[in-house]
Amino acid sequence: MSQVEESIEVGVPVHTAYNQWTQFESFPEFMDGVDRIEQRTETLTHWVTSVNGVHREFDAEITEQIPDERVSWTTIAGEARQGGVVTFHRLDDDRTKVMLQMDFHPDNLTEKVGDKLGFVKRQTKGDLKRFKEFIEERGRATGEWRGAVT
Repeated sequence: MSQVEESIEVGVPVHTAYNQWTQFESFPEFMDGVDRIEQRTETLTHWVTSVNGVHREFDAEITEQIPDERVSWTTIAGEARQGGVVTFHRLDDDRTKVMLQMDFHPDNLTEKVGDKLGFVKRQTKGDLKRFKEFIEERGRATGEWRGAVT
């Protein structure tokens, strides 16, 4: 199992950053390699990804969701094994720190080499940077889901 931790400060209130992060179907707009996400239930998403020519499909379940604080997930079916948490930290009225912690299992030699060379860490850092640009340009979330999962 490998781990990655990255964070970024975004220039929006904590509820705006959190609300946007609950809009999983918008992730392809700022996450490289994510082709499509379907929200199947309040806690189940289906992911289609293409990273470095490797196509994957998997289901992820939201295991914990606390409005304006955190979203945790784990994969439950498909070709990827990972889990993690995104936490939201209010810095002031108009700034939020978004922190992503993820555990993942590289399955094949290419993924293991990519992991050792820091590919996942760089991709995660880039995805957070694009999230920052996405939400700051809009200034508001594309939607929201304020339900709690415990």
